[in-house]
Amino acid sequence: MIAYATLGTNDLERSGKFYDALLGEIGASRGMDNARVILWATGAGQPMLGVIKPIDEKPATVGNGSMISLGAENPAAVDRLYAKAIALGATDEGKPGPRGDGAFYVGYFRDLDGNKLNFFCMNA
Repeated sequence: MIAYATLGTNDLERSGKFYDALLGEIGASRGMDNARVILWATGAGQPMLGVIKPIDEKPATVGNGSMISLGAENPAAVDRLYAKAIALGATDEGKPGPRGDGAFYVGYFRDLDGNKLNFFCMNA
């Protein structure tokens, strides 16, 4: 399974503040923080999400078709977390709601650097 995933950023400080506020909503805190990367997790041994200044020192760009899905407890949590992301300056990529055959509930957004993410849960 995934141990961690990183998203490129050209402004580590700005991204750090965005994700501190957003991921703090699900109990995540910084597990690693240095001049190139910040990683958040909800606890020891849990998967981490990070932002990183590219190692090759070229500008960070978003990957077409790349997306990180973050788990939420239920549809109400998806709604709340999506709204928090938008309030923090993220842009809408698909408002929360049931998708596909209705088996899952998801809200899509792009962070301050244009990386695509979503909050997701299985529909009960």
